[in-house]
Amino acid sequence: MTNETQFAPKKQSFLGHYMKTKLREAWNNKVLYLFMLPFMALFITLTVLPVITAIYYGFTYFNILEAPKFIFWDNYVRMFIADDLFMTAFRNTMLFAVILGPGGYILSLFFAWLINELSPKVRAVLTLVYYAPTLANVYVVWKLIFSSDTYGLLNGNLLKLGLITQNIRWLEDVTYIVPCCIIVLLWSSLGVSFLTFIAGFQNVDRTLFEAGALDGVKNRWQELWYITLPYMRPQMLFGAIMSITSAFSVGDQITALAGYPTQDYVAHTLLLHIQDYGGSRMEMGYACALTTVLFFLMVICNKLIQKIIYKVGE
Repeated sequence: MTNETQFAPKKQSFLGHYMKTKLREAWNNKVLYLFMLPFMALFITLTVLPVITAIYYGFTYFNILEAPKFIFWDNYVRMFIADDLFMTAFRNTMLFAVILGPGGYILSLFFAWLINELSPKVRAVLTLVYYAPTLANVYVVWKLIFSSDTYGLLNGNLLKLGLITQNIRWLEDVTYIVPCCIIVLLWSSLGVSFLTFIAGFQNVDRTLFEAGALDGVKNRWQELWYITLPYMRPQMLFGAIMSITSAFSVGDQITALAGYPTQDYVAHTLLLHIQDYGGSRMEMGYACALTTVLFFLMVICNKLIQKIIYKVGE
């Protein structure tokens, strides 16, 4: 008792001193916090509160018409035990994330590096060309390419070349739906990450290349690995987060290509599963539970990617 009594005032004194220091720092930087206030208010209102609300509703039965009823773990038990389609959606989501996340990231980084080596005018034109698919509804064009009849561009050319003897149902056959969707999604993955990498390559300090040449850097690949990529860590981290987020958010693109639901739910994802229960069946509690699972999957993957990127160049 004597020792606890002796050390208690010190703990309180330390805590009080720490709080006073932080409050003093906040007051000294009050102008900065004032400028941050509008963004923080919007961020908390439009991002933090919806996430907290979704997590809460995930433990309830909520059909919009009635008040939410707290049911504890029932939605999650139903998800992993009684909902067979959830496991299909989970596997497909992870498949798309594993392929589209790293694939889109590497493609964005590669094309940004390639375009950066060109003249400014050519670079501007090619940047627009590569970024354009994210601005337009390209799925109409791809549906024409993958059309199941002889008017489909792919089927028509393959028939002319004699590589096939009958039309292939690219977006109706369960064998081809997922590969076709992956091809289209990879092609259209040059979005925000691509522009971020372009900006990152442009902002690399050129004097580092001169210093690297003196230290034994002999070619462009070594410059990329030992100088450019470590210098671009902030852009690479942001691009990774955007790529992973978009890879886990695949759903509407598949609907635009192959319709909803796809044949035998072969390309059914968690986002489509959430839209089904939240938009069609009005089971908002269960949809929020699904959303919570998807949210934590994205958080875990983003944390892993951050650790990997921070090791680049160490």
